[in-house]
Amino acid sequence: MELLIQMPRIKQLSKHLINQIAAGEVIERPASVVKELTENSIDAGATKISIDINNDCRDIRVADNGCGIHPDDIMLAFSKHATSKLKEDEDLFDIRTLGFRGEALASIISISKLTCTTRTKDFEVGTKVKCENSEVNQVETGCAVGTIMDIKELFYNVPVRLKFLKSTGTEFSYIQEIVQSIALSHPEVSIELKKFGKTVLKTTGQNDLLRTIKEVYSSEVTDNLKEVLKTDELSGLKITGFVSTPDYTRSSKKSYHLYINSRSVKCPIMQKAVDMVYKHLTASNKYPFIVLNLEIPPHDVDVNVHPTKKEVRYKNPNQIFNFIYTAVEGGLSNYVEKSYTPISGTKQDSISSPDVIKFPVARDENSFIEKDVDTNTMHVPDFYMKKLEEKNVQEVQDFTPTYQQQIFAPEPQSPIEPEENIIGQYHDTYILIDTDEGLEIIDQHIAEERYIYEKLKSEKNIISQMLFVSDVIEVSASDAELIKENIDKFERFGYGIDFLSDTEIIFRKVPQLLAKVNPKDIMADILENINGDVVDNMEEKILITTSCKASVKANTKLTIWQMQEIVKKWRTTKMPYTCPHGRPISKVIPHKELAAFFQRSK
Repeated sequence: MELLIQMPRIKQLSKHLINQIAAGEVIERPASVVKELTENSIDAGATKISIDINNDCRDIRVADNGCGIHPDDIMLAFSKHATSKLKEDEDLFDIRTLGFRGEALASIISISKLTCTTRTKDFEVGTKVKCENSEVNQVETGCAVGTIMDIKELFYNVPVRLKFLKSTGTEFSYIQEIVQSIALSHPEVSIELKKFGKTVLKTTGQNDLLRTIKEVYSSEVTDNLKEVLKTDELSGLKITGFVSTPDYTRSSKKSYHLYINSRSVKCPIMQKAVDMVYKHLTASNKYPFIVLNLEIPPHDVDVNVHPTKKEVRYKNPNQIFNFIYTAVEGGLSNYVEKSYTPISGTKQDSISSPDVIKFPVARDENSFIEKDVDTNTMHVPDFYMKKLEEKNVQEVQDFTPTYQQQIFAPEPQSPIEPEENIIGQYHDTYILIDTDEGLEIIDQHIAEERYIYEKLKSEKNIISQMLFVSDVIEVSASDAELIKENIDKFERFGYGIDFLSDTEIIFRKVPQLLAKVNPKDIMADILENINGDVVDNMEEKILITTSCKASVKANTKLTIWQMQEIVKKWRTTKMPYTCPHGRPISKVIPHKELAAFFQRSK
């Protein structure tokens, strides 16, 4: 006998139940409420925001000095899909605010007891609204300009959601992370977070990102940061922020603070670009501290992908990846972008500092190449100067592809470089230097390894040493296949390899730096470093192994002159923080720390 199932009749859900279902997407936990209300305050132009958390994180009060809500709009503000941030349909593709979906307040009042007190500058009195079970009641009240959102008993009518909340400490940690993230993306806003009446975070709103990072975290963090600043006027892209030096890392990516137009996002493209820069600068499972804000034309990015607005899609993802990668790499390389005023008048214009400029150098009147030119000895071709004098900035940009001053810190060294104040060696492995900051300790092997790695990577033709006799090296069948497939990569770095049989090889030549190293050791290290990685990584592994093998070893006694050479070359590297394996190269023990240990006042 067949069992007939009859489908129940379709009916319209109640407004309150609709809001509760929607709240499940928007309001995941107390931190979600804090995020939505704080972002509303920022959109309202607030310069001061106070957040109070009580009752196991179920009571939340967010007060701001923003523009307030017009009394005629207050009832509409708590309706679903009602917002002041979209006026036309087209505005959805030109989002310039943090909120725009009009879901947050309707969701919050469906799962809590909310009281909103607000006033705009155009009214002498304010408005108080009480909301419970999606019902809204409005009365007049006295209050300052701004808005206070007071939430009580969050999830009181959603026992399932309440059941799955974590401990008070854990839930507050989520809240604190959200507030920290918002504070870093809006250093112009003073934000205070209180837990059970005690202030746990407070920023001054000085519009100084470095100061805000120090207020949110500590001076230890800011002492290890490098500035990132890059613009692309043609594409309307700009990225600003700070990244930590590779020798200052964390154990997770929680310290990746990534923003698009000051909106916190989880962006795989931004993360991948950062990871690629640090790939061979940090040890495995170690991650930098990052605060980066990408400014991009709103029509080139879609933030309306998910209700939480954490996911984004780009019109041109490859361009974004390359832009972020070069910006972060430039920040670690001490590159600081500065605007440049085109030369006018005579050739001896007001360029007095010995800055390095990317200046178009002529082969002839119709052909230009970019070259680093010291402005103290720079000669500008007469016909080019004439062009500069005749044309405005826009025309000059048409005349030559780039015209931008680039400042590199530290400044170019003088022709006679001062000698390092080297004290000596410790354990024939570490070089000790007396510096202005304190006692600097440098690992001689990895300092030279960093220099050789960068030198080899930048060279187009690596000098090789022909080998008269080479040992026969036996390799496995899989390793032999890997070597055959990548023989061109070995050639790129100065290696010449011949196969005597399917599993036997000899070296015809090796990089001159490795002339005294046993070829068996070189190949063993290269193959060991691969560890089953994809073949795309082969060239990097060859480069790293070559650099390591060519560097002075630990437990090697050096003369003062040899130490001077190692340190001098290392100081010229772009990334002087870690070796290609991610190990830190140097450590400075400040004078104050040493003096304090020995209980000296100075």
